[in-house]
Amino acid sequence: MTPPTTQQTAQPTAHAVHSGRDVRDARDELRRLLLGTGALEPAWVPAFDAVRRSDFLPDVMWPHDMATGRSRTVDKARDPDAWQTYADSDCPIVTQWDDGAHNGPEPGRSFSSSSSMPSLVFSMLADLDVREGQRVLEIGTGTGWNAGLLAHRVGVTGSVVTLDVDGVVATDARAALQRAGLPVRVLHRDGYLGFPERAPYDRIIVTCGVRDIPYAWVEQTAPGGIVLVPWGTYYGPAEATARLVVAEDGRSASGPFTRPVGFMRMRAQRLVRRQHAAYVPPGAMDRADVSATSLPAADLDGFVTGLLVRDVTHVADREREDGRRAVWLYGLSDTSWAAAVFHNGRKQAKVYQSGPRRLWDELEAAHQWWESRGNPGYDRFGLTVDRNGRTRVWLDDPDGLL
Repeated sequence: MTPPTTQQTAQPTAHAVHSGRDVRDARDELRRLLLGTGALEPAWVPAFDAVRRSDFLPDVMWPHDMATGRSRTVDKARDPDAWQTYADSDCPIVTQWDDGAHNGPEPGRSFSSSSSMPSLVFSMLADLDVREGQRVLEIGTGTGWNAGLLAHRVGVTGSVVTLDVDGVVATDARAALQRAGLPVRVLHRDGYLGFPERAPYDRIIVTCGVRDIPYAWVEQTAPGGIVLVPWGTYYGPAEATARLVVAEDGRSASGPFTRPVGFMRMRAQRLVRRQHAAYVPPGAMDRADVSATSLPAADLDGFVTGLLVRDVTHVADREREDGRRAVWLYGLSDTSWAAAVFHNGRKQAKVYQSGPRRLWDELEAAHQWWESRGNPGYDRFGLTVDRNGRTRVWLDDPDGLL
């Protein structure tokens, strides 16, 4: 259930001619690329060679162009050369749209399952630090390729269980893993509760974006084990992988963020926000408190802002022909809202805000705090999940709770 990520990737040529030798050359080129960037560690090369991504992809798929944000249809029966080219490239590939309600060859509205770009797959596997003989739980099966790589790595003495909330996705992945002869237990169930029947696990890897980390994942991991999870806030889509190590007493897990990512949201945690009119009914702008801000619009997006201003989501309007653009903040615990209207060439923007919270004031205060600490990036932050179900954010050290 992994989506296209925010990483850049070179797009393959759509009509390369593939003989058997060409296919091997393409895979060799991808291997060299991944080794050269450090995404593929030498310990994972045997799994890369033995478990081919192409064996887990559907005949009709939708490679995603990172530069344009668009997906194209590639049908193996109509254009096998293009299909193989994309399969052997460092390119994210959408494999399901609209939770399976989509029909036809054209891209759907919202991608709901995919095969992530190999550079991200192997970077996360490196963070997971899987060893031979270990027990691994995967939340989000997708095509099954990631589970297959894990099964090859842990060997016959290990154990891999993978869960997917979508029955069709789970069935297709199970069939692909069986064809490949890889011993993986594939289950159709909501991964939020994990799979306690086979616990404890040495490693848990999550391949969908979450906003709430269930303590069940910590509880089902052995002390010293690792939970690797893409985590973010409802402020926006930005996420980073948190590498959480379970404490020796098993009562908490803590660790830093390792890399920025962008994943499809766990279905149970998709944001359902009130309509704009519920926040800003007719005449609300006239009744709002009005002020000004010199905070640049470019500083408002991103992962760190969501860490500092909680229970808020934001929407940035497209710039109009006159150079005007509005940025909206909406409270998730009440109907507080704020809007800043920016104009090209002006140093200040006009701010409107209303409700129990003054959201723009909170944003300004958070930005000042961030600057006072040296503008820290995602890699200076981390998470702690405790037995009370609390997920707490810290800066530089688990004792430095925000």
